This record gives sequence, structure tokens and C-alpha cells, in this order.
Amino acid sequence: MSGNEAVATAMRQINPDVCGAFPITPSTEIPEYFSQFMANGLVDTQFVPVESEHSAMSVCIGASAAGARAVTATSSCGLAYMWELLYVAASSRLPITMAVSNRALTGPISIGNDHSDAMGARDSGWIQIYAEDNQEVYDNFIQAILIGEATRLPVMVCQDGFITSHGVSNIELIEDEKVKEFVGEYEPEAWLLNGEEPLAVGPYGTAPYYMEVKRAQAQAMKEAGSAILEVAEKFEAMTGRHYGFIEEYRMEDAETAVVVIGSSAGTAKACVDQLREEGRKVGLVKIRVFRPFPARELVKALSRVKAVAVMDKAESFNGCSGPLFAEVRSAMYDMEDRPLAVDYIYGLGGRDVTVDHFRQVFAALDEDVTAGKTDEVYRYICVRDRDEQPVR
Repeated sequence: MSGNEAVATAMRQINPDVCGAFPITPSTEIPEYFSQFMANGLVDTQFVPVESEHSAMSVCIGASAAGARAVTATSSCGLAYMWELLYVAASSRLPITMAVSNRALTGPISIGNDHSDAMGARDSGWIQIYAEDNQEVYDNFIQAILIGEATRLPVMVCQDGFITSHGVSNIELIEDEKVKEFVGEYEPEAWLLNGEEPLAVGPYGTAPYYMEVKRAQAQAMKEAGSAILEVAEKFEAMTGRHYGFIEEYRMEDAETAVVVIGSSAGTAKACVDQLREEGRKVGLVKIRVFRPFPARELVKALSRVKAVAVMDKAESFNGCSGPLFAEVRSAMYDMEDRPLAVDYIYGLGGRDVTVDHFRQVFAALDEDVTAGKTDEVYRYICVRDRDEQPVR
């Protein structure tokens, strides 16, 4: 099945209390599939078709504050339209689970995949989990329910638009009864409809209290790591499939490596396998959990390499790098023997990246290692120079 159908299937098995959704490409299929499940009596969910993504998140906030399990799905400008309410959900400590089929932000208008939508919301207080393939997005969504409820933080479950959202592959589904047992019944710590314990949600944060709320959010994000691993351990016991913050691929003796997020990891792994057959000591680190950022795990994984290329499928427009590179280089700052590090902006607006492109990245890393330095850290790959004519 497609990644979108896989997410909708996970939603059906979880049977949330409320789903508020508004269609936007390429996530539209998720609420479409789910509404069919509802119409066929396969779930008890209250499905709320709203007039905008802002309203979809409003529905989820109200439902979650009232003590319900709430889910939604969106992409690109739909996520941007939720911007104001992403912060409300996070600061109110509401464990909403949102599927994001990543797509480029306007402008110019594009429906192609990149990570600019979720990366733009990286500091909104949401946990962010990324999937390489359809199996992972299905598994991630089921785990996200318990992660959010354990941390009282909302969770984005991200997959690459069209590449996995619409791409069809074989995946291994879990039996409905096992998923139901895994997620269990939601027992909120506090909820608006509990008349015995009055509660205020979204109060005015005056100066004597605002910073304490923000620090509490930050502390919850720091402590979320243990909950993510505990849920992953429970999930592995049920399925045999292992998940962590990162995945190390052929890193045992790697001298150069790439760091990547999302479906491009599959292409990069194919390149790593080819280069290994040629006798090259190369490897890959895939980041699964971007928030909270796995700094300690990354440092350990990169401690033995001589040079690393960080692949950014989004721009920060900060004049220095993309968002992932800034995080990775910051994590490496205190390493005693830091590897050389470069950033590659790639794949914006759905621009394709191939095995040959990753070969170019590894070849450039070899040159940097030989020179003992990097010339230009902030790089683009697979892009025309300004004086080249567009492809017709």
C-alpha cells in the first residue's frame, strides 16, 4: 500500500476519538481513506471536515484538551496555515498526533517534496519523527500515539510527499487486536470535561509565568528521549522491528559518511553499497527523530569518520547552511577530534537525487580529506548555475 494508506490504516487500528482534517496535496488521501473507514463503521471516531487547516488544528486542540485522542494530517502550506496553533498545542501540552506528507512551501508554487514545511516548524515544540519508507511511517504513527501521551507533547510523523505518500510498496501490517492492545485506552492526566478538577487551557501568560511554561516545555522535550526509546522497545517486542533515534548504516569502519533524513536514505544506502564493493570505507547515518535532536547519538556515530556531508532537503536562508547542518555541526562542537563537515542543499521542490549524485558527494569528501580542509562548506548539488538555461 501507499504511505498515505498505511497512515490511514494505522489510524483505523488506533481508533482515535476525533479527527479534524482539511485536504491538501499530497496528504489528502489520509483523511479520504480514514473517512471511508468511518463511513463503513470500522471506527468510532468523530470525523470533523473543516474549512481550513487552521480549523483542523483547532478541532484537535479542543478535542485533546477535552480528554480525547486527536489526530490529523496535512502538508506544506496547510502546515504553515496551522502555524499559530502549533505553538498553542505544544504549550498547552496536548498529545495530538499529526501525519505530515512533506511538500515544498510556496513560492514559487510547488507540489514536489522537500522538508521546508516541517523544518519551518522545527522550533514549535512538537516532537518530529521522519520515515524512510512506507513501513516506517506506519510503524512511526502507531508509536507516536504513546510517545505523545507519555510526554504530553504533540508529535509530527513525517514522510516524503509522493515518494512514499503515493509510492506503493509491500509492508507488514500488525494485527488489529495487537495495535489496540499496544496503544491501550487513553487516560489523560487532566481534561476540561472533568468537572471534579477545574482546568484552564490557554491562559494569558503574564511575564511572571511565561518563561516557566517555556522551560517546562523545553524540559519535556529533553526528557522525551527516554519515552521514545521505551515505546520503541515495546514496539520491537511486538513486531521484531527495531527503532532508535538514528540508524547507522555500514558505519563500523567508515572514514567518510553522509547524514540524511527521509526517503533519500534509501538512495544513499544503494550508493554506500556500491562504493563498499569498490573497497571504499563509506557509511550513512539516517536521522529518524529530529526533535528532540539526537546530539549524543550523532556524536558517537560520527566519532570515527574523517569527513561528513550533511544533506539538507530544506533551506534556512541564514547565509551559512541548511537547518540540519546547523544542528549537526553544533552537536559536533565539543568533539575532541571533529571530522571535517560540509552541507549539501539538495532536492528542493522535488528535484531528483540519484545514486550518482551521492557518489559525487563522497568523491568531494575524499578530496576534502586529502586536502585536510574544506573550501566551501555551504554547497548545492544537482542545481543549474545562474547562467545556464532552464531544461525544456
